[in-house]
Amino acid sequence: MLILSILLDRLLLRPLTHVMRERDGAIRSARELAESSRTKAQAATEEFDARTRAARNDVYKQMDEKRRAALERRASLVAETRREIEQTVHDATDRLRGQAAAARQQIDRDADTLAATIVERVLGRKAF
Repeated sequence: MLILSILLDRLLLRPLTHVMRERDGAIRSARELAESSRTKAQAATEEFDARTRAARNDVYKQMDEKRRAALERRASLVAETRREIEQTVHDATDRLRGQAAAARQQIDRDADTLAATIVERVLGRKAF
């Protein structure tokens, strides 16, 4: 029986144990490789997400800057147009006042002449 135990141990159990240890090592190695790959993939995903967020933030920042510049340009154009309109209205008002004053003077002169003519025709003589 001892010989059978020794034979079984050397011919069957030791090779079987050796194969089981090698398999266990291969499984452990495969698990470590899978964990390493998972860690690397997760790091790559996080880096991709970070770069995507940074690029998106840059695009939004550029859009905000362009929008701000457009609004400033628009405000500048509106202010310039408003100044031009105010100047045009001011100039037109001044011209109109001048024309009104000239028209009043002309009416006053015409009224005096007309009054003299009316007095002359009605009275038949010149007024003072």
